[in-house]
Amino acid sequence: MPSSSPAQPTPLSPATIALLTLPPLLWAGNAIVGRVAAPWIPPITFNLLRWVLAALLLAPLGGWILRRGSPVWGDWRRYLLLGSLAVAGYNMLQYLALHTSSPLNVTLVASSMPVWMMLVGRLFFGAPVQRPQLGGAVLSLAGVLVVLSQGSWANLMQLRFVPGDAWMLAAAFTWSCYSWLLTRHDEDPRVRADWAAFLLAQTVFGLLTAGVLTAGEWTWLTLAAPADMPTRIAWSWPLAAIVLFVAVGPSVLAYRAWGAGVQRAGPTVAGFFTNLTPLFTALMSTLLLGEPPRAYHAVAFVLIVAGIVVSARRA
Repeated sequence: MPSSSPAQPTPLSPATIALLTLPPLLWAGNAIVGRVAAPWIPPITFNLLRWVLAALLLAPLGGWILRRGSPVWGDWRRYLLLGSLAVAGYNMLQYLALHTSSPLNVTLVASSMPVWMMLVGRLFFGAPVQRPQLGGAVLSLAGVLVVLSQGSWANLMQLRFVPGDAWMLAAAFTWSCYSWLLTRHDEDPRVRADWAAFLLAQTVFGLLTAGVLTAGEWTWLTLAAPADMPTRIAWSWPLAAIVLFVAVGPSVLAYRAWGAGVQRAGPTVAGFFTNLTPLFTALMSTLLLGEPPRAYHAVAFVLIVAGIVVSARRA
């Protein structure tokens, strides 16, 4: 029988660091292209197309999980919960946020992830909050503020928050719940041993929720026709390329790496790596504008990495 208790985290290794660094890099790209695609496609529909394509990519690798007699059907409630949180919930909320907020603002709000990880772990999984984790949170958030302020306190005071930032706050909470649930081995061990099958099972059940939400979105668009939201899909080669990118990179590759990294390091330590996303977002934005990285990017990187190192210490 699989164990239902969270797996014990192990000390950070170079492989674990690489696994947990790749998702923030890909998610930074997701925030930028998601903002680019916002005028072309409704957000919930965008999320549905992303994961339909991801499911098609995963099917040749883990398609056995959908056959009759597969252990996934006996655990369908768990996969429906995981899929609803990660496939439908988190990504839908992020794309909703990007309709009214900038990629940098979105990744700023997402930098609250370590705090949510600690709170969710303490309240729902009985995980104690340790002093190194609190110290790591302070250092990591300081690094995020350096990126946002560009090294100037005056710039930080000029930041303005919009309704989309509230969507992203809900997304951060949703992702924290998902990450903690990954540490529980409530499913058949044959499924967990096959990463493609495990992710495909979450994707398929998550698409059920995403499909219902998409139907609701189109009903709302038809009845309300909001001025700040596209009411049809403006297909083009750039949009097709964006959908392909978010299906391959931020979906399949990032989720695979994140799942493996959480299993090794634990959700709380892994949560600190998400604070690399604002740094990567800022770097990508400056590169797209043809501007070189600045000194404050280096300072922010040092602070965020210091937060990761401190949080990884065992009390």
